[in-house]
Amino acid sequence: MTGPASFSWPPAPIGTARLVLRESEARDRAAFVELFASPEVRTYLGGPHPRDELERAVPEVPGRRPGLFVVELDGAMIGTVTLEQRDAERPGRLRPDGGCTELGYMFLPEAWGSGYAAEACSAALDWFADALPGEPVALCTQVANAPSMRLALKLGFTEVMRFEEFGAEQWFGVSSPVAPHQR
Repeated sequence: MTGPASFSWPPAPIGTARLVLRESEARDRAAFVELFASPEVRTYLGGPHPRDELERAVPEVPGRRPGLFVVELDGAMIGTVTLEQRDAERPGRLRPDGGCTELGYMFLPEAWGSGYAAEACSAALDWFADALPGEPVALCTQVANAPSMRLALKLGFTEVMRFEEFGAEQWFGVSSPVAPHQR
């Protein structure tokens, strides 16, 4: 099976019209703490983590792992996009063995509503389609998370199933592999 571990990491920074997707750096630490401490960001992701615990636990260079892109606007981190293996034990599968690559994203509230998530996720999906041609990508979000549902549809994800997890109805979709020039 292919997945994020199957590609070379980190890639060269990816530029879009307004953003840069790149590997995490030490200067991103405060933004990582803010993402995980924010009640708004974490509403549909299990709730915020205590800031004091994050200040102690977050490493000097957070998020440095294959499949995690920092999203930068004008030199500052505004969010993350991930392409990582979905736990095969969780509900939602694209293959009989349960493994698949899943798109995830988190953005600071001040970056919401400007199309940055769509722009960054689209760039990450294009990169992934080039890195692993033909590999589908899954996306899972709470049905109650209307902005995330809109983004999934805008990115071309198609519903595969719904299920109950974490005490809420989840939407699970797949993006058919499409060459970047066809988007």
